[in-house]
Amino acid sequence: MGRMSSYDHPGERAAHDPVRLLAVRDTPLSVDEVFAAVGDDAAGGTVLFVGTVRDHDGGAGVTGLGYSAHPSAEAELRRVAEKVAADFPVRALAAVHRVGDLSIGDLAVVVAVSCPHRAEAFAACRRLIDDLKREVPIWKHQTFTDGTEEWVGA
Repeated sequence: MGRMSSYDHPGERAAHDPVRLLAVRDTPLSVDEVFAAVGDDAAGGTVLFVGTVRDHDGGAGVTGLGYSAHPSAEAELRRVAEKVAADFPVRALAAVHRVGDLSIGDLAVVVAVSCPHRAEAFAACRRLIDDLKREVPIWKHQTFTDGTEEWVGA
């Protein structure tokens, strides 16, 4: 049933598959959908991270951006999610990332993790978003107010 740790107590290990929602989609994201997906009666802590499109990057004004994903992005997202679920006492986990053209203020990514306690929920959610950004093949194309643009590994 996974590795035991100092925060394991009877009934606190995750259900058979704690990965409840994973998607890379070209439609607006919903915080409510992600939050609802990680609801679990055995979870005492739920942490939600929302990444939004900001109006600047590295001191330059941003007018908009687009995200593109490799066809393997959802499979890689699942691999990342399953690793987080194996390393923490995750009751439920969800992650959705947007692709396509986005405007300032749009939601680009929403991830959430529910665990028995808050400390492990914070740690698991941080690992999930950090590994997603580092390992899932999604790229950001930014357009700046001065007319320049750049591609960034998301």
